[in-house]
Amino acid sequence: MKKTDLAKSDAKKLMNKMGAKNAAFGAAASTSAPDRREQRERERALGLVPFAVKLNGDLVQQLRQLSEERGVELGQLVTELLQKGLSD
Repeated sequence: MKKTDLAKSDAKKLMNKMGAKNAAFGAAASTSAPDRREQRERERALGLVPFAVKLNGDLVQQLRQLSEERGVELGQLVTELLQKGLSD
């Protein structure tokens, strides 16, 4: 048996072992998908749109601290600050 054939055989054995273990993981993962889907639907109904931006790490840390101090979610805090900044 060539070295590459041996490596392929070992890889197949490993994949078969992983497949058996991941069967339960896949089933568990599929049950959480509707929760995410339902959350996205609720957010859409509220008119919320995902909006990704890249911010400086120090600024993000300040935002997180401020949201903890105020006891509000980070998204809600950013919304308030953007609305205040845009109204000026």
